[in-house]
Amino acid sequence: MTSTQTPSTFTLGDRTVHRLGYGAMQLAGPGVFGPPKDREAALAVLHEAVASGVDHIDTSDFYGPHITNQLIREALSPYAKDLVIVTKIGAKRSDTGGWLPAFSAAELTQAVHDNLRNLGVDVLEVVNLRIMFDVHGPAEGSIEAPLAALADLQRQGLVRHIGLSNVTSAQVAEGRGICRIACVQNQYNLVHRNDDALIDDLARDGIPYVPFFPLGGFTPLQSSGLSEVAQRLGATPMQVALAWLLRRSPNILLIPGTGSVAHLRENLAAGKLALPADAMEALDRVAAAKAG
Repeated sequence: MTSTQTPSTFTLGDRTVHRLGYGAMQLAGPGVFGPPKDREAALAVLHEAVASGVDHIDTSDFYGPHITNQLIREALSPYAKDLVIVTKIGAKRSDTGGWLPAFSAAELTQAVHDNLRNLGVDVLEVVNLRIMFDVHGPAEGSIEAPLAALADLQRQGLVRHIGLSNVTSAQVAEGRGICRIACVQNQYNLVHRNDDALIDDLARDGIPYVPFFPLGGFTPLQSSGLSEVAQRLGATPMQVALAWLLRRSPNILLIPGTGSVAHLRENLAAGKLALPADAMEALDRVAAAKAG
């Protein structure tokens, strides 16, 4: 592994963060519901992330619910001045762990206050509004009402910056007409590339794009191709997938999640993985590969 030439930082809101951050979702129990099996191990991951230079943590009070934010507060409060914590609202959990929309002004207000209380802060740095017209992916529909409610909470001083999650390009355009959008968080990876044009549009305007599920949606054939590239580079498939995302566009910020310190270290090492031209060509073939 050698040092990559891709930029290592980007602006999120009005803060500069390293492009390789940490997603805290997996600190909760199975299905992102209930407490972790090993609370001390979860706290150790958070300590290690910050000690390793991570200054962008992605979370939500509906992880657990409440559990992940409480772990973050226990491990990291009082927070370092350079740490940017990004949270999400717009969903809630059922009694059995299901994911439900929570779009009303009252629900969004409650969610902001829950995040403030459980994180132990007076203002939330960045709040992503997750659109839940379809829990499985973006679906068209106006986001004006919930986004206007969140913008009102911003005017009250409870939220500094607003982002969008699980949205279409049309919804991003609508949102940008309502308030300043600090970031967009959608599923995107080497083979799930529906947002290619959106990423490029956002990059031109200096808006970060934060992909989740960096290995989601791969066919067996594509996974095999990725593993072959990783083996040749002496890396893991996840490291190669993350390195490709860093190279894809300078406005991409990564938030790989894990509940393991060892896995966290592996993910962060992807920032130093250079992808030579022949590896990029092989990864392009992986993206085009079809099973059967």
